[in-house]
Amino acid sequence: MHAKDILIEGYGRIREEVHAAVEGLGPDGLNARPAADANSVAWLVWHLTRVQDDHVADAFGLDQVWRAGQWSERFALPLPVHDTGYGHSSAEVARVRVDSAELLTGYYDAVHARTLQRLGALTAGDLERIVDERWDPPVTLGVRLVSVLSDDLQHAGQAAYARGLLAG
Repeated sequence: MHAKDILIEGYGRIREEVHAAVEGLGPDGLNARPAADANSVAWLVWHLTRVQDDHVADAFGLDQVWRAGQWSERFALPLPVHDTGYGHSSAEVARVRVDSAELLTGYYDAVHARTLQRLGALTAGDLERIVDERWDPPVTLGVRLVSVLSDDLQHAGQAAYARGLLAG
């Protein structure tokens, strides 16, 4: 098995968890917060998708699906268009309100398709390419892709946990 195949498998698991976390939830379930300052299922899925979109687009020199696919207009959130949710305060988390699970999974699936397209074309040498020199050591494409994979799986797990808390 090649490294790109392992990454494709891992990113596929994010998709499964995202769909399971939001399936069957209406606006109340998506936007409810299990505690006053907790993240909602909608915020968690929106955020993990925004991070994947932002980081994959940056690593491959592409426009984000968020803008290019007009998802920012469909979501119509009262946030700056470049916002990914990183470092959000409780008040900012509250601004991420989503009316349907289909909107969340639609955006996630569009980002996922773009990610898989890029992963499928990778060579082993591509994974060594430096994509971020702001860190010491500089971040390679392989490290960035694993970082996003890890972060997204954690947030998908948090969304599933929040859903469970709300269901009682």
